[in-house]
Amino acid sequence: MLTILHFADAHIDMANYGRHDPQSGLPLRVLDFLKSLDTIVDTAISEQVDLVLFAGDAYKDRSPAPTFQREWGRRVMRLSRAGIPTLLLVGNHDLSPALGRANAIEEFTTLEVPNVRVIDRPSFLRPDNLFGLPLQVMALPWINRSGLMAHYNLSGSQPAELYEGLAERVNQLIELWFESVDPAFPTLLTAHASVQGARYGGERSVMLGQDLVLPRSLLCDPRLDYVALGHIHKPQDLNENAHPPVIYPGSIERVDFGEVADEKFFVIARVEQGCTQVEWRKLEGIRPFVDRTLRLESPEDVLDQLRAALPDPQELEGAIVRLVVEYPRDWEALLDENALRAYLSAAFEFHLVKGPQVETRIRLPEDQAVGSLAPLELLDLYWRASHTDTAEAQDLARLAAGLIQSSEGE
Repeated sequence: MLTILHFADAHIDMANYGRHDPQSGLPLRVLDFLKSLDTIVDTAISEQVDLVLFAGDAYKDRSPAPTFQREWGRRVMRLSRAGIPTLLLVGNHDLSPALGRANAIEEFTTLEVPNVRVIDRPSFLRPDNLFGLPLQVMALPWINRSGLMAHYNLSGSQPAELYEGLAERVNQLIELWFESVDPAFPTLLTAHASVQGARYGGERSVMLGQDLVLPRSLLCDPRLDYVALGHIHKPQDLNENAHPPVIYPGSIERVDFGEVADEKFFVIARVEQGCTQVEWRKLEGIRPFVDRTLRLESPEDVLDQLRAALPDPQELEGAIVRLVVEYPRDWEALLDENALRAYLSAAFEFHLVKGPQVETRIRLPEDQAVGSLAPLELLDLYWRASHTDTAEAQDLARLAAGLIQSSEGE
């Protein structure tokens, strides 16, 4: 049995919220990601796993700042010095679109770091080029669409046919690898890719035509013993309660509000031929995100309405909070943002998203002119357009009727 630690989508430089730490100079949000990464590295070393498999996307883009490269490098070097074999798969955020340019994690190959291997092209790894482990790995880093099109001389004029053609090429490559499989060793497939039927954060389904989408049936092949995926941030097993496990561990920290409800994990897989056990390890201390939407129904006690839309202040401590408020444009001055921010002072960061609504005018039917309506009918249209309270509109209608009768009497 081999014990493999599988994680993906570290995105350690995702500093899109918050302030900087005065001691390290790093953004506090980067420290959140590094804390999760430290937990993963500590677990790999303390439990002496046989292999760490990172399934792509170390950073948020292809040109990380040297400071972030230093922090990622420190963690990888800890694994190297501990003698933990480590595979680093290149993801779409690590890969430059320009041919000939280095990927964002290529320095480990350039410096020939012991026990670390970067996979930047489709590869079939056997024990003799896999640190001597009794294992074989089919590896698919992010597939550069333009490069593959040029290699196979495919046309991009019809996207649906292009994606279908690329998926077929990948299928042929994997079948070719299966012909070389040694039945004496378990077989693992790792890919940084979308898979048909997987779910993004926010419960959005992966749709064909957005990028190269691998067929789920390709990865659920029982000849495989474990499938280690990266790219989609929502943790999930696409072949639950069946063999092989087809696992997206998800990102190691919440990246944005699309992941507001997602817990974060890495995976310990105990791999055997035909029988792999998966243990989901929950990452603790993940910074909470709070996302609320409110439509103001009354101009009275607006601050109280805003507070009521949010959890208790103690639940907001250290959280990244977003409140989306919709209201008639005329009520803009009623929103006391300073008072709301004072109420949320314990939050890590607060975003107030204002949505003033332009009232839609009620249109008359085409066969009806303004002159054909009585004054009370016109007033009724006005009150409806201005969302006047029903009881108030009735009182105003009675008052208007009395004034009209009085005027007609005179």
